[in-house]
Amino acid sequence: KCSTVFPLLCILLLFLSVEAQTCSPSGKIKGKTPPPGQCNQENDPDCCKDGKWYTTYKCSPPVSSQTKATLTLNSFEPDGDGGAPSECDNQYHSDDDPVVALSTGWYNNGKRWVDECDSTMGCDSDHDYQPPCPNNIVDASKAVWKDLGVPESDWGGMDIYWSDTD
Repeated sequence: KCSTVFPLLCILLLFLSVEAQTCSPSGKIKGKTPPPGQCNQENDPDCCKDGKWYTTYKCSPPVSSQTKATLTLNSFEPDGDGGAPSECDNQYHSDDDPVVALSTGWYNNGKRWVDECDSTMGCDSDHDYQPPCPNNIVDASKAVWKDLGVPESDWGGMDIYWSDTD
């Protein structure tokens, strides 16, 4: 119980409590080896391994003014490593267009007009035989990496901060 003697301490503890909230795993799926040639290696993704257990998430960390994430490289083209068409419009997109996919929790059932990097499923044809996406991913097309000014030699994975814009 917060005391009237230490109100600032109470506020600080409340803030730390909110900041400490995490997104817990929702389950696991068992991987299976993809059929020959079925896991596209275009942007050096992981392919599912037979018998390995992969963690799934229905949530992502809370969005704030500076949300920590990992920016990854993804192709949204028909033969790219992104798998099925974009979740938001059921279309494929050129890698020359700025397109991103967010982990399932951040995608929020399409409330953010981007694609979904599925954190709940994987290791099947729809997901290009790749494991479920971690819960803190911003998957970006080549155009996004170019627009950010990241040297091509550094493309692939990068710690970033992002936030919603109005």
